[in-house]
Amino acid sequence: MGRFGFAPSRKNPRLCSRCFEKAPMGGVEMDVGILFADVRGFTSLAERQAPDAVTALLNRFYATAIDILCEHAIIDKLVGDQVMALYLPGVFPGEPAQHMVADARALLNASGYPENRPWVQIGIGLDLGSAFVGNVGSGDVKDFTAIGDVVNTAARLQAAAASGEIVMSRRVHRRAGENPTGTERRELTLKGKSDPEIAMVSRFDP
Repeated sequence: MGRFGFAPSRKNPRLCSRCFEKAPMGGVEMDVGILFADVRGFTSLAERQAPDAVTALLNRFYATAIDILCEHAIIDKLVGDQVMALYLPGVFPGEPAQHMVADARALLNASGYPENRPWVQIGIGLDLGSAFVGNVGSGDVKDFTAIGDVVNTAARLQAAAASGEIVMSRRVHRRAGENPTGTERRELTLKGKSDPEIAMVSRFDP
């Protein structure tokens, strides 16, 4: 299949590379869901443990996240101790916001939070809104990604999440149509934002 340009995409092995890496430069403005998942306390973890142990932990985290998120999303980036995923309407069946919440909870479950013994401490941020989605860069150095305020907001919500928390915007919560057990309303002051953000928080206590 690779000869004909239909090799699996590095963004999601369930999709073909032509959909993303081989698409032309440019893109479109559209609604997109953004998920950020980040390892908590990574700097101190890296200071205490040997590099190979830290690498093994990160690889396990990446593998777990990719396995769960690629059911309904594409992986935008694996950066340091963080995963960013895009939920694009029409690419997978169903409501993206529902997939985002369900996948975030599945990731916490897979990390061991329900048993109060997480093997990795993570916080998750979710937002959904308009962004420019497509290939950006120059020449052969390009990447399929999303650019817009929704990306920044999701990143800030993730930064506000403690270990075991999913911090989602009201937009995600409303469109998901769910009220997970323990969800609470929280007013947040996000870096770079002029107005407070009202978020909904779902939590597993490690």
